[in-house]
Amino acid sequence: MLIKNPTTPLTEIFDPILSEKQIKLFIKREDLTDDFISGNKFYKLKYNLIEADKLRYKTLLTFGGAFSNHIHATAAAGKKYGFKTIGVIRGEEHLPLNPTLSSAQGNGMIIEYLDRISYRNKYDENLINRLKNKFGDFYLIPEGGSNHLAVKGCAEIIPQIKTKFDFVCTACGTGGTLSGLILGLNSNAKAIGFSVLKGSNFLNNNVKNFLSGFEKENLSNWQIVFDYHFGGYAKINSGLINFCRNFKSRHNIEIEPIYTGKMLYGVFDLIQKNYFPQHSVIVAIHTGGLQGLRGLEQRGLL
Repeated sequence: MLIKNPTTPLTEIFDPILSEKQIKLFIKREDLTDDFISGNKFYKLKYNLIEADKLRYKTLLTFGGAFSNHIHATAAAGKKYGFKTIGVIRGEEHLPLNPTLSSAQGNGMIIEYLDRISYRNKYDENLINRLKNKFGDFYLIPEGGSNHLAVKGCAEIIPQIKTKFDFVCTACGTGGTLSGLILGLNSNAKAIGFSVLKGSNFLNNNVKNFLSGFEKENLSNWQIVFDYHFGGYAKINSGLINFCRNFKSRHNIEIEPIYTGKMLYGVFDLIQKNYFPQHSVIVAIHTGGLQGLRGLEQRGLL
């Protein structure tokens, strides 16, 4: 199986604060990878799909929440590359399906619900065996898509950044994308992850564990910032929503408030606080996830 990396633009952002602080900021438009297999999800899935095909699996099974970008992307990837897909969704069934699950089902994904208590132990051997008894054998992709194959894929974002830079920034949920960026940099610049989770110090260990699979756990050119989660995963407020709206209005780039919005809010705040030295060049990764805006609108949060 051959999966070719997409070519996405690098867009410079012009803003008075950037001029004042003498800093250049670029957005790597990974939201334009694909309409459905969007952003970092493309790179996380790439080598998992190749491995599943190599091992002759016909079915992919993965886990996620009801509004998961990963569920949305896996369903589309399965349809595009010829796999059956099963999405094990945290919580109870709610009908009609929300836009994320409706799209996933439309792309052929079988939706299976798992109560929240059982979901906490989703990788328990007995549960996995029950799922295999129900659906047959499958290639398991972890929640969020983050594993060593995902890190290998995300490392390929770096060579596609066709300008010299000092910092690369990304939103951080599981640490998989950040680990890939660190691996791709190999100490030639600094990677900064902006945690979207509250109380997520475990992310530092996640990154070290991911990098250990490549014997790169001693790389020190990275940091995770924990100050811009806005209360926790999927927590947002009017200030963050207004930031995302203003960013789109001023720069004609749509962002969502769950991942990329929090990261860019943090980037601009750190620029204001003189975290970045003068004449720094920053590349911020737009990790996609725009499908999630429909779910936020459905719930009246936008």
